Amino acid sequence: MACQSKTRGGPDPLRERLKKRGTELIAPYRSNNRHRRFEDKRKLRRYRKRWKIERTNAWLQNFRRIQVRYDRLIAVFQGFFHFACLLITLRHLCN
Repeated sequence: MACQSKTRGGPDPLRERLKKRGTELIAPYRSNNRHRRFEDKRKLRRYRKRWKIERTNAWLQNFRRIQVRYDRLIAVFQGFFHFACLLITLRHLCN
């Protein structure tokens, strides 16, 4: 299991405890840390691309019907979800 953090990664004992539990912390070390034993640049690519997912979720929260989920049927909710994604895409293509 992988765990992503918004804040910078903690000290090595925290990383070691998470690794013993089978959880992989994907967060860069703090900038003043010189000994980066557990940092893997390939895994940090996922951390850098995280903003795309968070921004997309923020855009979807602008649609109240998706945010509150008034619909009882999943098919109706999915339809409005796809419609919201279409509107977001068209807005960015037109700008």
